[in-house]
Amino acid sequence: MRMPRSGDELMQLAAQRWRWFLYRVKFHPLSTRYLPRILATLIEYAKLMRLHRPIGIWLLLWPTLWAVWISGEGQPDPLVFSVFVIGTVLMRSAGCVINDYADREFDPHVRRTRDRPLAAGSVSGVEALVLFAILSLISLVLVMQLNRLTLLLAVIGAALTLTYPFLKRFFSLPQLYLGISFGWGIPMAFAAHLELVPRVAWLLLIANIAWCTAYDTIYAMVDREDDLKIGIRSTAILFGESDRHIIAALQALTLFALYLVGRSAQLGGWYKLGLLVGALFFARHLYLIRNRDPQQCFKAFLDNHYFGMAVFIGIALDYLFRL
Repeated sequence: MRMPRSGDELMQLAAQRWRWFLYRVKFHPLSTRYLPRILATLIEYAKLMRLHRPIGIWLLLWPTLWAVWISGEGQPDPLVFSVFVIGTVLMRSAGCVINDYADREFDPHVRRTRDRPLAAGSVSGVEALVLFAILSLISLVLVMQLNRLTLLLAVIGAALTLTYPFLKRFFSLPQLYLGISFGWGIPMAFAAHLELVPRVAWLLLIANIAWCTAYDTIYAMVDREDDLKIGIRSTAILFGESDRHIIAALQALTLFALYLVGRSAQLGGWYKLGLLVGALFFARHLYLIRNRDPQQCFKAFLDNHYFGMAVFIGIALDYLFRL
């Protein structure tokens, strides 16, 4: 038999063998019996990780990218960049899994969450814990490619992710704790690049805590009535009628902290323009939640993705035109 010599012949041969493989799999008795079940299970796992709703990934990724760019002075190390982007997706997914495991007895009683896989019974508690362990292990392997300080901070970050879902039983400010958890990639990014965590990193973390508390309070306003019935605590319940005013104050604190970050990192006009655009998005959020309508509150929550994007674009452009 003549061996193929050209690249085209090799590609044609590979395509023929792939089609043959798919044909055999499609008509194999075991595949027709088990493949649909396997695919359905994988889809439920993806839902459990909220891969079909990437808003959480963006809200976690933007502050991490702020820190990666500032700590890398506009030229982040490719390995650091890759580890933090992939790690963000993995840890957000792991956080969703452990959150749903913790809330598996509450979610069936909340309109927005009753169809989640654990609440609906399409995924078992044991499956969720195994999935959480796998995602966390992969994240650990990734961060082990970086220095020791980053690894130590990653262990703290994992503890924050694991404990956050259980705070809602007794802590009235779980959104504040979430802000620390969601922003923990900030000191990690500085540690990865500099092997230390300077003051600007903590300023950036404070900005993220204020921002996260604001947008997650807006998110909690969607479920306030259901949370009151089942005993879940949130800042939306704690703030009561003052919720919109406190959210506005948190947004102002976010912008002020980011302004101080800019001064400390010597960021210029492009960065300030990003903050200005972000302030306009904040004003839009306050307008959307003015009547506390659940649908409009949810819309305002989703819109926070653009605030994070605006700040990042300002950072990136400032370094780009400086180089």
